[in-house]
Amino acid sequence: MNAMAGSGQGAGNGRREAGGAPGREGVRDGRADVSPTPGNESGTADALRPGDDARRARPHPGDPPPERGGSSRPPGGDAALIGFARALRAAGVDASAERVHAYLRAVDQLRPGMRADVYWAGRLTLCGGRDDLERYERVFAAYFGSAEPAGSAVAAAPRPRLRLLTREGAVPRPGARRERHEGPPTATLASSTEVLRHRDVGGLSTAEREQLRRLLAAFTLRGETRRSARRRPARRGQVDPHRTVRELLRRGGEPARLRRHARAERPRRVVLLVDVSGSMTPYADALLRFAHAAARGAPTEVFTIGTRLTRVTRELSHRDPDLAMAALAAAVPDWRGGTRLGELLREFLDRWGQRGMARGAVVVILSDGWERGDPELLGTQMRRLHRLTHRVIWANPRKARPGYAPLAAGMAAALPSVDAFVEGHSLAALERLAAVVRGGAAADLLEGAGHA
Repeated sequence: MNAMAGSGQGAGNGRREAGGAPGREGVRDGRADVSPTPGNESGTADALRPGDDARRARPHPGDPPPERGGSSRPPGGDAALIGFARALRAAGVDASAERVHAYLRAVDQLRPGMRADVYWAGRLTLCGGRDDLERYERVFAAYFGSAEPAGSAVAAAPRPRLRLLTREGAVPRPGARRERHEGPPTATLASSTEVLRHRDVGGLSTAEREQLRRLLAAFTLRGETRRSARRRPARRGQVDPHRTVRELLRRGGEPARLRRHARAERPRRVVLLVDVSGSMTPYADALLRFAHAAARGAPTEVFTIGTRLTRVTRELSHRDPDLAMAALAAAVPDWRGGTRLGELLREFLDRWGQRGMARGAVVVILSDGWERGDPELLGTQMRRLHRLTHRVIWANPRKARPGYAPLAAGMAAALPSVDAFVEGHSLAALERLAAVVRGGAAADLLEGAGHA
């Protein structure tokens, strides 16, 4: 055996039979043996073929557990993963606190710096149904980068095979280590996205704006749920006499289980009024893309306001965000013009609101509140809107600036009729806005007009 190993011909004899304990094989003192530590870095780090561990989907039952050293999780890893969970929640995935804790534990048991492990840990713990899978794919690609499709790369990955490696005389392949760590680590990608979430949209570079657009494409916006007059079959609730009698007749009068029904729940309509005047130019593109993502989900109506009122729900119905933005640019005639909030709000209520569009809905006004018209008219129309709708939410991108106070005449006139006054300058602020629209009751999400 020593002679064969020394001459380089003992590779086949030194290989372990299938079904043995996983490990890496090498040659020590002229004979083949197995190293018991898969993470050993002392000269046998290339026992696995380069790229195998990057493609592995999840650990196999026979694999030894990873070493629980103090440096297994990269710096800032928890913050990056929690930010990813927030982005999933904003996209409509029910990533509850229990699921997030399970996700963090799963990543900690695997390898936080590996893209495949982070992908599968989140997919198995954060997704609750088929509808969540597509959203998860979009958010993961936007949050951690889309250099390679994580789902297809790891789903068909074979189990890593071991090969005999000679320590003495073996020339390491140049770039082998670089192949294993190709691309930036997951923590680096996530941390850059987490920083971007809190950046002011008006000061982003071209590359950052492109990344922000990918993240906004994964958004969903659902209004606060309400109980409708319609009833649906349910396991608990009031007895449904009609279905119960039909069941008894079907059984020929034999005893049968009581059939029950309950009120169906459906989201309230959301109406977005997006200011496209000159003062809102740095934020208009991001807010309209946010509106485009919102229009794809629950019943949502979108209007632009400036010097004219334009209904753009139809233009935003395109699935592709760029096509939707192109159609919207052709339909809106008052880009970067003035602001006549009071007159346009009166037009909206006279033409659309009284016909039922705003009745019982959640109306969101995305504007900085700079009014060129009569502030008293704006105050009057805001009180009228407040009586007609379920809730009125105002998102002001300038609210986050240090020392901001709603001293402008238009904003001061509108605030008494606003149920929630929130920020709208960043991706994180838009996520909080989506939570407020859904009826989030957390104290840090709702900020009343009186606290501004």
